[in-house]
Amino acid sequence: MIRLMNPVVLIPARMASTRLPDKPLADIAGKPMIVHVWERAKEAGIGPVCVAAAEKEIAEAVIRAGGEAVLTRADHPSGSDRIFEALSKIDPARRFDVVVNVQGDLPTLDPKVVRRALEPLADPAVDIATLAVEITREEERTNPNVVKAVAAFTPEQSIARALYFSRATVPANPGPLYHHVGLYAYRRAALERFVKLPPGRLEQRERLEQLRALEAGMRIDAAVVTSVPLGVDTQHDLDTARRMLETQNS
Repeated sequence: MIRLMNPVVLIPARMASTRLPDKPLADIAGKPMIVHVWERAKEAGIGPVCVAAAEKEIAEAVIRAGGEAVLTRADHPSGSDRIFEALSKIDPARRFDVVVNVQGDLPTLDPKVVRRALEPLADPAVDIATLAVEITREEERTNPNVVKAVAAFTPEQSIARALYFSRATVPANPGPLYHHVGLYAYRRAALERFVKLPPGRLEQRERLEQLRALEAGMRIDAAVVTSVPLGVDTQHDLDTARRMLETQNS
């Protein structure tokens, strides 16, 4: 059973993408991509949803669609820093004790995945929760762009402590590998601590921000889900998302 929580979902979004400029406003089935993400997060039904926008054009698009958005500084180095600023602006009274960080480029996100991210936080010892998917395609086992979550999952235990994250093929030898899904649920105190930490040595070596938390002794638990959400990073990804959502809407 999940302990009583009061979550808020924050979606960081910025226009500056090297591979797909202005992607939050890319049209998919008649709506900006960021609006699709906001709608999927709302459908999860776990709490209020707000877009943390780096530019006013993103905020205006969300507000026109009936959503909530807050304008943040454009120069944040990461989405975690952006959602922390947004949290401070929308909740100075500290009503929300859990913050779910949903990336702004997941227009086909299954709302059940957002709900699943809260489940590891049922254990009060967990600081940050995230998700993982068992790798089934052989080429992904050695692909450095497929980040591996190292955790002792079993058929009976689909939530486990994350011991490491890597672009390498780990752990070694035969057995399942797990693709890390970069969706996080932070306890508020954990997010506050995380954004104040300096970049870690392993974080810089692997280019994986979550390693900063592990190096600092914070606990991350991962929950297994069945599929990796489509992240829109390229024109090909955008075309795929358009086909998927146009098929759903037809």
